[in-house]
Amino acid sequence: MTDPDDLSAKALEIHRRLCLVYGCPVAYFHDLDPLSELVSSLLSHRTRNAASSKPFKALRRRWPDWAAVRDAPTAEVEEAIAGVTWPEQKAPRLQAILRRITELRGALELDFLTEMTVEEARAWLEGLPGVGPKTSAAVLSFSSLRRAALPVDSHHHRVAARTGLIPGSLPVGPSHRVLAAMLPPDWDAQQVYDNHEVMMLHGQRCCYYQDPACHRCVLLELCPTGQALMPPARISA
Repeated sequence: MTDPDDLSAKALEIHRRLCLVYGCPVAYFHDLDPLSELVSSLLSHRTRNAASSKPFKALRRRWPDWAAVRDAPTAEVEEAIAGVTWPEQKAPRLQAILRRITELRGALELDFLTEMTVEEARAWLEGLPGVGPKTSAAVLSFSSLRRAALPVDSHHHRVAARTGLIPGSLPVGPSHRVLAAMLPPDWDAQQVYDNHEVMMLHGQRCCYYQDPACHRCVLLELCPTGQALMPPARISA
């Protein structure tokens, strides 16, 4: 059995090397309130960021607030978010989530999450219909709440699996808790965010799904997958 402490040390070394390549701290890409971040995250599921940003802006232009989106005809919401993957599923799901928040809180806002621990806030969010670990972490990390929650997207997951931090058979959802446990418990929100960002960027820019660029990867000597793909002479300390 692999020593968890060894994996934590490896995760930190991977983080250190990737920060040298991609630059840490990484700037936050926006500053949405947590409810708006929830909407954005739901729209971005299985959709490229560039493709999901237009429908998000379309919702904001068409209706004055998220309560109006909640109460709008579902067909109109679906039309507004037509650029995302599966708009016919996301429109009713989004409205159902907005209704559920209103039922639970008596108001349509998520600022109260700042009063909870990260674990409590994630559990509350994941109690909403269709909200999983990635979305709950994104709401806490990416929004103006700026909490130390680790999102794991497909790129992040691929780098973690190929470097041996997690088994390749471990799904993305359960990997959130496993990968977060490898990070120091005293890391602040920026450091946790940096870890997600550099892992994701490395997956996008080097550790491709097909034909990874192992020959120029700074993680090669730490990566059993890359070492298996590269001639021994190309692997150097």
